Amino acid sequence: MLRNRLAIVLLTALAPAIWGSTYLVTTELLPPGRPLLAGVLRALPAGLLLIALTRRLPTGSWWWRSLVLGTLNIGAFFALLFVAAYRLPGGVAATVGAVQPLIAAGLSAALLGDRLSPRTLLSGIAGVAGVSLLVLRAGAQLDALGIVAALGGAVVMATGVVLSKRWASPAPLLATTGWQLTAGGLLLLPVAFLVEGPPPSHLTGANLLGYGYLSLIGAAVAYALWFRGIRALPPTSVTFLGLLSPVVATALGWLVLGQDLSPVQALGALIVLGSLVAAQTQRPRTPSRTVTGPPAGVPSDDSGRQTNGRTHQSA
Repeated sequence: MLRNRLAIVLLTALAPAIWGSTYLVTTELLPPGRPLLAGVLRALPAGLLLIALTRRLPTGSWWWRSLVLGTLNIGAFFALLFVAAYRLPGGVAATVGAVQPLIAAGLSAALLGDRLSPRTLLSGIAGVAGVSLLVLRAGAQLDALGIVAALGGAVVMATGVVLSKRWASPAPLLATTGWQLTAGGLLLLPVAFLVEGPPPSHLTGANLLGYGYLSLIGAAVAYALWFRGIRALPPTSVTFLGLLSPVVATALGWLVLGQDLSPVQALGALIVLGSLVAAQTQRPRTPSRTVTGPPAGVPSDDSGRQTNGRTHQSA
């Protein structure tokens, strides 16, 4: 069982690690000033592809549940991240977003009956401290609306993770992932058009490569792994893994872009990794409850950041 859990944790951790590469892809391959367009092209084609592959549409209550989950996990999260990224320095936005595991822990206690332990609280505080050391810069300017947007992004993503656990889908994993990506992409589409205008008339090969990577790897693959983790692990454990995104983004900036990595940043990365290990090695006291499962006689297949170049948050 320990080996199986470790394998699930490592596979789930690949999702935020992939999202950490969004910073590099955005700055090096995508046209500038189009984060919402990137969010649409990241989510919508991937969602439609998964629906086409699985040939399965939602039924019954899963029409509105897919819309709610897609809004929380993707559409609203990307939009709030866009506002935070434009109104705050990247380090501030990432530090505020790092409170997501603490929010998820509170929601899990309220909605799923999970126990909120001192170890979880301490790990969450350590995670916020580690991210701040990793990406926060002295003299960073604060903006009230930006702070609210960054905090709102953490809240909606944490809520989406907990509700994804509470609402156990009877559909295959890839189908459920496709529903949410499509719903989130459709929600973002008019917002991107109103805020950023029509798509660019000309896209380079590098642009297409970047959008393709974000859609196939950053959305279809990463979100499938993420939602698979939500099905198998406690929601709080999953959200702690999201702290890997700023660590990976900083590491890639150092390795690929030649950005400086100070001893303080290295210490922050070690603190973040320590908080992740502490959260993953804690055995849950109370199994998470799920409300909706497959009807009797129906088998269940238990087979998931956008940034404008200024933030190291996850998506």
